[in-house]
Amino acid sequence: MKISGFVTGIFEENCYVVSDDATGDAAIIDPGADGDALVQAIRDLDVLPRAVWLTHAHIDHIGAVADVTRAWDVPVHLHPADLPLFRAGSRQAAAYAIPFEQPPDPGVALAEGMELTLGDLTFTVLHAPGHAPGHVVLLGHGVAFVGDCLFAGSVGRTDLPLSNPTDLERSLARITALPGETRVLPGHGPETTIARELRSNPFLVQRSPSGHR
Repeated sequence: MKISGFVTGIFEENCYVVSDDATGDAAIIDPGADGDALVQAIRDLDVLPRAVWLTHAHIDHIGAVADVTRAWDVPVHLHPADLPLFRAGSRQAAAYAIPFEQPPDPGVALAEGMELTLGDLTFTVLHAPGHAPGHVVLLGHGVAFVGDCLFAGSVGRTDLPLSNPTDLERSLARITALPGETRVLPGHGPETTIARELRSNPFLVQRSPSGHR
């Protein structure tokens, strides 16, 4: 497995490209902005994009969907609870005065427990609402693509339209129950691990098995 990350747009969002070494089959996770540059960067990887996987539909995670799907005719995957946010992309973009091309609705509905395959790779969908109602985490091969649920030293916002702090608490409980060595690849900022966040994240230390408060 190969994972390449690209920081996109004014929100410095992390887009990831995960690919199977044997086949080159790849998924583009959260193409957030800078469409032309992102497409060229993905071309330079010499992989075969097969899908777009969206952790959620906030504008900083979907801003380059139209560009990517124009370059590669691949299905877009999104949890249906985030369709209202996806369809409001133009309004979200207008609020931040950033350009945006509204793509067609996603073609594949993500759901809890669904398995997504790339060659010999398999990722499982974990529905993790709170930051957004249809937010998902993608788990596989010791890696968790957590979108905007969990960050190095922080957690997702719940003051946005359709966010829910109680739901995020439940989602974080599930995420932090993953093995401590799990690599956490967030939607913004640096990579971390579950164990590291349980030790040092001020929003999570109360969950640590060691009992730190």
